[in-house]
Amino acid sequence: MIKDGKKGMLKEDFTKYKLKPAKELKELVSGKENILVLSCNKCFKEFVSIAEPEYQEAAEIVKSAGKTVSGYIPVDYLCNQYLTEKILNKYKNEIENSGAVLVIACGLGIQTVSQLVNKQVLPAADSVWQNGFHGVTLSAEKCGACGECFLTSTGGICPVVDCSKGLVNGPCGGAKNGKCEVGKHRECAWELIYNRLEKQGRTKNFIDETPKLRNYRRNNFKLVDEYVKLIRAKRSEGFYGGLYPVELKELTFDIPIEVFPEQDIVIIPLSQHAGLACEPLVKKGDKVKKGQKIGETAKSPITAPVHSSVSGEVIEIAPKKHAVLSAPVLSVVIKSDRKQELDVSVKPAGTVDSLAKEKIAEIIKDKGIVGMGGAGFPTAVKLKSPKPVDTVLINGCECEPLLNADYRVMLERPAELILGLRLIMKAAGVLKGIIAVEDNKPAAAEKLKALLTGDSSITVETVKTKYPQGAERMLIKRVLKRDVPLGGLPLDVGVIVNNVGTAYAVWDAVYNGMPLIRRVLTVSGETVPKKGNFEVLVGTQLKEIVKFCGISLRSDEVLKTGGPMMGVIQQDLEAPVIKGTSGIVVVKKHDIVESGPDCIKCGRCVEVCPMELKPTFYVLLAKQGKYAEMENHGVLNCIECGCCDNICAAKSSIVEIIKQAKKTIREKKK
Repeated sequence: MIKDGKKGMLKEDFTKYKLKPAKELKELVSGKENILVLSCNKCFKEFVSIAEPEYQEAAEIVKSAGKTVSGYIPVDYLCNQYLTEKILNKYKNEIENSGAVLVIACGLGIQTVSQLVNKQVLPAADSVWQNGFHGVTLSAEKCGACGECFLTSTGGICPVVDCSKGLVNGPCGGAKNGKCEVGKHRECAWELIYNRLEKQGRTKNFIDETPKLRNYRRNNFKLVDEYVKLIRAKRSEGFYGGLYPVELKELTFDIPIEVFPEQDIVIIPLSQHAGLACEPLVKKGDKVKKGQKIGETAKSPITAPVHSSVSGEVIEIAPKKHAVLSAPVLSVVIKSDRKQELDVSVKPAGTVDSLAKEKIAEIIKDKGIVGMGGAGFPTAVKLKSPKPVDTVLINGCECEPLLNADYRVMLERPAELILGLRLIMKAAGVLKGIIAVEDNKPAAAEKLKALLTGDSSITVETVKTKYPQGAERMLIKRVLKRDVPLGGLPLDVGVIVNNVGTAYAVWDAVYNGMPLIRRVLTVSGETVPKKGNFEVLVGTQLKEIVKFCGISLRSDEVLKTGGPMMGVIQQDLEAPVIKGTSGIVVVKKHDIVESGPDCIKCGRCVEVCPMELKPTFYVLLAKQGKYAEMENHGVLNCIECGCCDNICAAKSSIVEIIKQAKKTIREKKK
């Protein structure tokens, strides 16, 4: 127990290890030279500083024994083999030139390092008994927290937990073909130990090094072992990290797309895309027609024009509430005349075979097509890649819970989607197209495959369901086994990624001449009376959809645009649907992470972060106002998927902390 000075109360200290006594440490490094020290920054403790003090103490003891400390490598969550291996790969030369590796960690960290380095690993610490599963990461290794770690002698493989009989004095002689006589499917721990020592050239002194029988308490892992195996397999399935949230897709899964009624008033924001906002091309009192361009700018290549979704009269041009951006956005307010008169520009332009690639790209730009998965990046900009591109990947995963808009488009409009993909491929000069569909949408995958029979240029890839698989970096890793570098783009690995809705919008723009003024979105939630998938005009106010669907929020509920994980809570229903609005969902407040107690460095957020970041650092550094350090730790690479929020034991609003940090960092750079 430790004293909490602020509140004058005692708190449990869940520290996982303690440094061995000085005498034992000196004996441990006896006969060794050039000691490289690896230290795990402790987990399950009050998180007030990144570095831990044990290294300095251990280093002084090693030096007092007349030994040289050749280097020091601090690692967070050393037992996370996936991330630790990446770190240690950067120090290959230092490890190779060392005489031994001294590890300050619990048994899990020591075992992990023993697998990754071909050097004798010396445990500088003993694990502290926790009366439960020991360690943060769900790894194959286990630690019984004996309190007297002897992994030095056994090559970093623990016989206490890995040997069926718990033998610590050597093999029993009962193993057959490397398998234990107690459990025929279990590897003999002592054969594994001998093989590891043989690789290290240490079998000569094997008998001398084998420890004497010690007293120990052995943890019972049977209660959690099967669960751990299952979660461990899922955690690394396809890409690192991620979650398997409750989907509730069945609420609207089988509801066909319904055209949402046109409303009297639409509000068209002049910023519905990543990049520079448009300037209005109309003024108050102007008559406009459906599909008419009403906003554009030539000041930046990163932009997309906007168009009127109705015919009628411009009654106001003023800043209005936005569904995503925090500040009001200049918008064109139009009163519909209900005539739905089309602008003269709305007419078919040709076909995928009749149009040149340049013409297709021009149409995509002119019709305001953007990414419709939420980010809103202008599609025309992606087509002008400065780097070689060989694949167009259509994201049909729709991994957010509750949402089924893309699924219904794939199911009901597959031919149009495929033509949209062909148009994008031709515009980009690419010969290979892939439509990725999660395996919870088998009907959509089969329908698409049936239409592509005999066509080898486009394939449908069914991938196992996982969140956030729809993120570009994760999807490319899963489908193409290519690693988009942190801070990089899909173009860096030869890929253009587009959303299902975007591909359909490209078809609509070319074959019908219709700009991006309508989209399919899902309205869902367990308490929503009229759930469904609706084709809604851009500019339709949220309050009209809420009214039509009979939504009445309870005291414990909130409304989000987008999905439950990455969606934006809407306080003002005057905001309109924009090009990137994929859904309107009602979720319970307790599903929304709010500020809670201090971080205890449990490591869960690190385990699930698909971008391989350390969200726990951001919580601490933000409190200290160290935004430069947050940037150094990769905060700008965060995709705000919400995995860390979802799993945080302290209920910290990590994503909100990250958003504010990004904003601060970017403002300082202006």
